[in-house]
Amino acid sequence: MSPTQDRPRHSYRPGEGHGLAHDPLPAILGPRPIAWLSTRSLQGRVNLAPYSFFNVFNYRPPIVAFSSVGYKDTVRNVVDTGEFVCNLATRDLAVQLNASSTEQALDQDEFELTGLTPAPGCLVQAPRVAESPVALECRALEVRQLKDLQGTLLNTWMVMGEVVQVHIDTELLDNGLYDTTAARPILRGGGPADYFEITPAARFQMSRPR
Repeated sequence: MSPTQDRPRHSYRPGEGHGLAHDPLPAILGPRPIAWLSTRSLQGRVNLAPYSFFNVFNYRPPIVAFSSVGYKDTVRNVVDTGEFVCNLATRDLAVQLNASSTEQALDQDEFELTGLTPAPGCLVQAPRVAESPVALECRALEVRQLKDLQGTLLNTWMVMGEVVQVHIDTELLDNGLYDTTAARPILRGGGPADYFEITPAARFQMSRPR
């Protein structure tokens, strides 16, 4: 194989199309953690949906953010109530997570649809998924509609929230350390259907230079 710098490149401008079978950027910038978000509307209806544009952006206080392509029920509920819960997406719950990704009628309860159990939060009204080993109760900091370079508003909303309560299954704690692999979290890859599971075999350790 030739050196990396000598190999041919597929170069394109996103505004003109990528010319491939599927957008490669989500695959390049992945796999990505999944925010499996539970919310409650002002009328008391609960909603559960996964969002793979998601990550943590601060330590203290812990701040997370996700974005939604389209002003969906999750965003509307966060705007109305200022609250949401991030539930950990795991391999054991992958089928239920996938089922909760479908568009449903406004009065459809995704907990009932997926057979999952809503558990009450401590500081927010939105329920957490009882079967998920980790849940982050969050209060919204900012909801922003994104713009492009020309200042045109996009049909995409970014939500930032501060984590105010954390729930962790104690089986995932080993001598005071959270074991990422023990939960078997799943992440979203690229293409129409690629997901990845985090396993012990994928782990390596590298300390920062002193």
